[in-house]
Amino acid sequence: MRPRHLALAVALAAVWGVNFVVMQTGLKHYPPLTYAALRFLLAAFPAVLVAGGPRVPWRWVVATGASLGVAQYGLLLLGMRAGMPAGLTSLVIQVQAVFTALFATALLGERLSPRRIAGMAVAFGGLALIAAGVAAKSGAIPFGAFLLCVGAAAGWGLGNVATRKAAPPDSLRFMVWVSAVSAPPLLVLSLVTEGPSSLTSFTAEGVGAVLYTAFLSTLGGFAVWGWLLTRYDASVVAPYSLLVPVFGIASAALFTGEPISPLTVAAGALILAGLLFANTRPRTAPARKRHSLPASR
Repeated sequence: MRPRHLALAVALAAVWGVNFVVMQTGLKHYPPLTYAALRFLLAAFPAVLVAGGPRVPWRWVVATGASLGVAQYGLLLLGMRAGMPAGLTSLVIQVQAVFTALFATALLGERLSPRRIAGMAVAFGGLALIAAGVAAKSGAIPFGAFLLCVGAAAGWGLGNVATRKAAPPDSLRFMVWVSAVSAPPLLVLSLVTEGPSSLTSFTAEGVGAVLYTAFLSTLGGFAVWGWLLTRYDASVVAPYSLLVPVFGIASAALFTGEPISPLTVAAGALILAGLLFANTRPRTAPARKRHSLPASR
């Protein structure tokens, strides 16, 4: 990967990592489902008016919106509002890769190699370590909040499988339409469970958090990610997502004072090592030189 593209991948991981602290800040001003609805509403409009059609079957747009938009972010923000700290959430959500592999096996008929099974077991060991630590803290972090974040990771896994089936030729356009179908059900849920007054809070900090999440994290993030995937193999780009919890935990410690315990470090090492092992292949021969596409101007 070229140095400037490597820097772009690391910067994107930082944007996504810091987003957990931003969401925690936004939840001080908006209830969880309202925040999620506003995120996708802003990510969809007015972009959907000029983006053109999604260029994939609508059933996959809806399926991705239901799993990736409504389930993942609804449960994620509910978990954070219930007491999951931002840094720890950024780590727990990474087990989406394990759920993705499990759902792909069950729904798409993909086969799990022994290497992937071993890596997934190590990653789940890290998750179990976090669960044990949460349970041992006697209510400092509600166990229900932890389970909501695990559920969000499962929703992300289903969304990844739906996205794989959709195989969108334009990831940014696809995300605009996924946002468009995610916003209405989230708005309805927020109005029913949180009340219409939840949409009337306008503070500089709250609005800034929603704008960051909608434009930098969602639209900007997926645009950059899709751009990198058009120039490099997925196996080259994907490992950079493992930097997200590193930035998430570091930014939470820096901006909110969230402690970094030895248990978090150990669990994080297990989760990231397991995912890296499961999603890479051992080299059996010297890699051939790969010519990347010319960078666009």
